[in-house]
Amino acid sequence: MPRITADPDIAFDCAPGDTILRAALRAGIGMPYSCNTGSCGNCRFTLLDGNVRHLRQDAPAWGERDLARNRWLGCQSQPQGDCRVKFRAMDQYVPPVRPARRTAELVAAQPLTRDITDFAFRVGGGADFRPGQYALLYIDGIDGPRAYSMSNLPGEDDWRFLIKRTPTGAATNLLFDAAPGLKIEIDGPYGNAWLDTASTRDIVLLAGGSGLSPMVSIARGAAAAGMLQSRQLHVYYGGREEADLCDATVLGPEAAAHATFRAALSEPGPSWDGPQGFLHDVVEAEMGAHLKDCEIYFAGPAVMSAAVQKMAHDNAVPPDQLHFDEFF
Repeated sequence: MPRITADPDIAFDCAPGDTILRAALRAGIGMPYSCNTGSCGNCRFTLLDGNVRHLRQDAPAWGERDLARNRWLGCQSQPQGDCRVKFRAMDQYVPPVRPARRTAELVAAQPLTRDITDFAFRVGGGADFRPGQYALLYIDGIDGPRAYSMSNLPGEDDWRFLIKRTPTGAATNLLFDAAPGLKIEIDGPYGNAWLDTASTRDIVLLAGGSGLSPMVSIARGAAAAGMLQSRQLHVYYGGREEADLCDATVLGPEAAAHATFRAALSEPGPSWDGPQGFLHDVVEAEMGAHLKDCEIYFAGPAVMSAAVQKMAHDNAVPPDQLHFDEFF
């Protein structure tokens, strides 16, 4: 088993087939990361000695300039023997639950909207994660893992995911066409945008598309922790047309009873009488100056992520009150 030594005094083993990032996290080491799929670049490290194999040659966050400097992505690098590397370990990336890989079976798939389905996978021993985290799903016939966020609570028998079907997506098409009994591998949990149960601030959740999944988990987690007895919960969900939307029942009965749930459409039909426009604009118009006093969690397409970050900055939201994982 390759031994990874990080300058100056961190060392851990990397199991065959694992990546340097995931091996570090399994060892409880806070190697910086976000997306885990080669897109954000947060897990970049310098290879000081040894050899690695890069899984994605087309990783968006890695290129010729990195290769010339012997810099690699931890989430894509498989060591080909003992290696000495350099990265800055940080406490905020130490996993609250060490990720592990396990076999799971599809036990149910329930449509939620026209293109989002609630998938339930059964894993012996139950689910252990923090609300807001994600897992990597390995599906036979699909090259590389796919990252999907959990929608349920830890401690339940199943791992549940609200997944949006992408017409050209090989993984989503296979899942949507699958019957119960499908076996996959689930590796997790990962992610750093989990629910902060210590905060006393009101909670604002923004979701676009399948970004609804982690926001549902966070809402349910807040309710289960008793947080909604003393805090307000504002949930915003954005889509293009009415067929894209669901209602507050997706949050579960306890969270739905305490939440202010607002759906907004960017391309509404003539019958729509709710909020119109992009989600970040709707949130800014309705909450404005109060945002700086809230914990804000969001997930959705890259363009939405950028817009929400700018909106939060414009409204003086402290960066440590803004919680998201960088998927592109």
